[in-house]
Amino acid sequence: MRLNFLAALVAAGLAVLATSIFTVDQRQSAIIFQLGEVREVITEPGLYLKWPMIQNVRYFDKRILTLDTPDPERFITSEKKNVLVDSFVKWRIVDPKLYYVSVAGDEARARTRLSQTVNAGLREEFGKRTVHEVVSGERDKIMEQMRAKADLDARKIGVQIVDVRVKRVDLPSEVSESVYRRMEAERKRVANELRSEGSAEAEKIRADAEKQREVIVAEAYRDAQKIKGEGDAKAAATYAQAFNQNPEFYAFYRSMEAYRSSFKSKNDVMVVEPNSDFFKYMKSVGRGGEKSVK
Repeated sequence: MRLNFLAALVAAGLAVLATSIFTVDQRQSAIIFQLGEVREVITEPGLYLKWPMIQNVRYFDKRILTLDTPDPERFITSEKKNVLVDSFVKWRIVDPKLYYVSVAGDEARARTRLSQTVNAGLREEFGKRTVHEVVSGERDKIMEQMRAKADLDARKIGVQIVDVRVKRVDLPSEVSESVYRRMEAERKRVANELRSEGSAEAEKIRADAEKQREVIVAEAYRDAQKIKGEGDAKAAATYAQAFNQNPEFYAFYRSMEAYRSSFKSKNDVMVVEPNSDFFKYMKSVGRGGEKSVK
């Protein structure tokens, strides 16, 4: 009987000890409640004790969590254009006690609060900017400003906003077509301007090239005429010098040149009088001392 009592006592002690020991790993933080009130906050991993029956433990995730919008939200830009924005938020619990007091430790309530905060902030930021700015120009700036604003509000519920990201910005179907038409018209206008500028530049280049060609041809003709004149003058001087040295030989040479030029082809025909000076050197003395023409 006594052994049974001791065994029951040991079993009861082990049961009490088992309900008094709990562990907290590195991915968690814990709050010890005593009769419904927060008694202690544990943020370090390890093995801990609590009073059985009167104390209970609740765990909270320390890892970075993701809040992803199920459907893109519709925002209005400064141009009164509608855009569809798909975004997500990275957050984590940094103050378990404040988190429990603010949202009763309910993750769904915390997500709703963060979603409302981020949605309102994005709506405000998009309302200050044009479609071009929110699509490419200032997207990084919007995300950084949103992270800072959302984090400031999230701290009130014990949550840190690690990052706010805009995954995609689309235009509604009814807006996309008009935007594409405007972009196409703008591209055509720019293309026409470039073509006009190119044509004007081409005409300018052609005119300059034509001017340079005319100048080069004129200078070449001038130089050629100058060289030709100098050659003719030198030839005339040479002829004059030769004529002065032997007028008879010079006259004979010039006649030979004239004969050669006149009778280059067998078909050349010349009609002149026999007594013409042209035949001066083609005459020879025949029998009886008379000259004849061969």
